[in-house]
Amino acid sequence: MGKMIGFLKNVVSEMRKVSWPKRKLLTRYTIVVISTVVFMAIYFGLIDLGISRVMEWYLAL
Repeated sequence: MGKMIGFLKNVVSEMRKVSWPKRKLLTRYTIVVISTVVFMAIYFGLIDLGISRVMEWYLAL
């Protein structure tokens, strides 16, 4: 039990040393991540649609 308490004290100590981003920077990073995910989802969706259409055309021959 003593090791666990020591570990948790070390965790708290290290978390106090962390430099957390300001609200404006965090908002900017969040927008970048969300827009990247949306872009990649659309991109791969279109690629998948294209490959599906090509396969349907090929199998219909």
